[in-house]
Amino acid sequence: MENAKQFRNICIFGAGAIGGALAARLASSPMLKGATVTAIARGAHLKAIREHGLSLYEPGKTEPLVATFAATDTAAELGPQDLVIVTLKGHQVTSASEDIAGLLKPDSRVVMIQNGIPWWYFHGDKASGLEGRQVEALDPDGLVWQRIGPERVIGGVIYQGAQMLEPGHIRLTSGGLLHLGEPSGAMSAELGEIANLLEASGWTIKTTDRIRNEIWLKFLGNAAFNPISALTRGRITEIMDGPAVDLVKQVMTEVRDVAGRLGCPVSETVEQKMEHGRTLGNAKTSMLQDLEQGRPMEITPLTRAITLLGRMANVPTPANDILLALISQLDETMAKARATEA
Repeated sequence: MENAKQFRNICIFGAGAIGGALAARLASSPMLKGATVTAIARGAHLKAIREHGLSLYEPGKTEPLVATFAATDTAAELGPQDLVIVTLKGHQVTSASEDIAGLLKPDSRVVMIQNGIPWWYFHGDKASGLEGRQVEALDPDGLVWQRIGPERVIGGVIYQGAQMLEPGHIRLTSGGLLHLGEPSGAMSAELGEIANLLEASGWTIKTTDRIRNEIWLKFLGNAAFNPISALTRGRITEIMDGPAVDLVKQVMTEVRDVAGRLGCPVSETVEQKMEHGRTLGNAKTSMLQDLEQGRPMEITPLTRAITLLGRMANVPTPANDILLALISQLDETMAKARATEA
């Protein structure tokens, strides 16, 4: 197929649970036979991939997919890539942007799979009246905008339960769905080709001319559950059955109001999203996992962003403002503890 010929060099930048699964499936895809798939990984996970490949445990299958592919922790070792799929968290992108830029040639495309509001959000945005606006907090000093360039981006919103069992071993806990879209809304040939490439490797893909609508729909849950779970140490079921449930509703309502004012009406009501949250059961949010593992939390894309965009849209966000103050204080306390331990 034509797209398999076009994207001959593919780099997965950030081979954690989601990125590792992407790399494993792409490297094993008959559609990419003869192509080069490389993952950027680190530490014990990198060592395991190099020595034994990556074992991917998929729903409904008794044996793991064991994939072998090139992996490195030094992007500068690689040549120019046709396609870079970035699966870093939003607060990690700035520090990695120079390395990502080093992988790009004039016609390279970059798929950004991220929770929350991304650095490129207003690029090509005709609905908000803020087209081309850069948000300093999401992209300090505009470094990502300059180095990667929003014109290269295809936005990605993924629904996929994934867990790193141990270095080199990843379990997918649901079927998974990945939405892809150009920031401009164009249904471009390259968007279609990348979608076909990923679908052929085992993902369920939906392309859209309204990728921001998908960003807000997922963000409705992330903005509420992530910071509340970190502050309470509660799993989603515990939050929904506890005294913070009213706060969940307030946060979601503010997010939905901001989205609507920016021209992105959310397709689910707050009540529907809360009921959907209940189906997630005993799941831990990514922010709670980061807190428990002593890592910096993804505060700006998941919490600070809604307060900033609320001001741009003239929509008050008092519940989110309080959450931001509290989660920022917690993050600062944890950072001091890490510094003391070091």
